[in-house]
Amino acid sequence: MLYLRDGREHSAEPGASVAELSENVLTGRLGPEPSRLVATSVFWLHHGTRLRGGGVTYLNQYVLVRVGEVFGACAFESGELDPSVCHSASGSTLQTLLKSESSPLRTAALDAYLAHLRPHHAVGEAEEVLLPAGTPEVRASARDAAIAEILEVDPGKKVGLIGVVNPLVAAIRSRGAECLPCDLTLRETHWGDPVARSMSGVLDEADAIVATGMTVGNGSFDEILRRCRQRDIPLVVYAQSASAVARAFVGHGVSAVSAEPFPFSQFSAQPTSLYRYRADARAGVSA
Repeated sequence: MLYLRDGREHSAEPGASVAELSENVLTGRLGPEPSRLVATSVFWLHHGTRLRGGGVTYLNQYVLVRVGEVFGACAFESGELDPSVCHSASGSTLQTLLKSESSPLRTAALDAYLAHLRPHHAVGEAEEVLLPAGTPEVRASARDAAIAEILEVDPGKKVGLIGVVNPLVAAIRSRGAECLPCDLTLRETHWGDPVARSMSGVLDEADAIVATGMTVGNGSFDEILRRCRQRDIPLVVYAQSASAVARAFVGHGVSAVSAEPFPFSQFSAQPTSLYRYRADARAGVSA
């Protein structure tokens, strides 16, 4: 991970976990002390989506923390965070938010800090992918295709998908691999395949893991990262939530990241960008 201090670029390892990364931020080891950065605005967003022809309405909640030109983001489950956070947290320093009792708010603040240090649009190693203007269906299809392109899957391998997105299930299978889906809320895929609720068995069995950035906010990312490091298997992260946090671990247990900063594709009909990072020239999920 690279960061700026005194106008110069430095490198630092993120640590073994999100908690260690956060501690490095709080102690000023990665850049400016978070007490010097203020969250101008905190947003609480709740929306539903049902794409044309789909039989499922997806409900999503996000907390966003704005620092200067960037937004930190984290999705959360219903009931985890109240809209009053907009009043109580707006104007707070990032140091205060990084010490919050709310995991989603802490994650969004950490994401905002790291994005402030290195905005996705200004990072040289990032591959920018422009999602086209259009309907929700057109934009979702382009986003999912951009994510699928970083999956270098060998035929016959087992790929754990933690946080099920049906186009990624299809992308894994189209490459001749077996998909092991896991999700906290979804019970089956679009094709009726059962979805595991616990990720433990998936982490033991898979030859590679693809995980959503929401695992950072719900606390499961550290275990996913630890097991992938322990087993020396690739880990790819697709992230609206905590995209800058996930990026910090590229080359340190994470093979590749598809990072989509706010405004997310579903919040705009105009072109928006996502950014792909790879640990090496062929980062992905071959094993």
